[in-house]
Order: sequence, then structure tokens, then C-alpha cells
Amino acid sequence: MNDFLISTDNARLDIQAVHQYLTRSTWAKGIDLETVTTSAANSLNFGIYHNEFQAGFARLITDYATFAYLCDVYVLEEYQGDGLGRWLMECIHSHPVFEKLRKILLFTTTAPWLYEKFGYEPVNQKNYAWTITRPDIYTNR
Repeated sequence: MNDFLISTDNARLDIQAVHQYLTRSTWAKGIDLETVTTSAANSLNFGIYHNEFQAGFARLITDYATFAYLCDVYVLEEYQGDGLGRWLMECIHSHPVFEKLRKILLFTTTAPWLYEKFGYEPVNQKNYAWTITRPDIYTNR
């Protein structure tokens, strides 16, 4: 799209850039570089690139057959407002792995209007979704 590229090629990933964004995010504040590196190595990653510069990211933690957890979705602030988030979601949803998954999970407090456009719904069913959540794990070490 214009001068932008979305790629799943891990060799293109700028792990330092992903780390810099995630460490200031609301969901992974203080995350260490080793954790970002390991998590990316074990995920299906989608990078948004503007002339080789990484402008956004998302990853699917998946078994590549039935389930995925979509997480760490972002577009850098200076690139927001041009439809890159929507395009990223379109690319994720049209990926061959994604198309065969039975269940996709997403936890977010941001941009629900974007995710709703792609069919995501709040769970909010009693005794349906269960979690152990440790939001301060990276800052309380």
C-alpha cells in the first residue's frame, strides 16, 4: 500500500523497535528485550514497514491449526490515521494460517471500534473465559 509493506518475514523484524514500543505500551510496560525476542521467535509476526523502517507490528501466538491469540498490535503514532491498522488487520485475517483457525482470542482496552469491524466480540459470558493476569510482571521484578 503506497510506500508501505506488511511482511511476516522474521528477518525483517526490528526487535529493538518492537521492544521500544512495547515497553511504553499500556499492556507490556517495562517488558525486557529478551522476553520480546523470545515471544517474537515463537509467534507468527506481522511487521508494517515504511521504506525498511518498522512502523507497526502484530503477532499471533498460534498452534497453526486451531487457535491463535492476537496480541501486541500497534501502529506508531506518527503513522496512525491513514488506515494502516485496518490494513494490518486485513492482512492478518487473510493469512492462510488465520483462515483455518477455529478460535481467535484478543484482549484489548484500545481500539474496540477497529476489532469490531473484523468480527471480534466481547466474551462477557459467565464462566466462559478464564485467565490468570499479572499486569505488573515486567515492572515488579
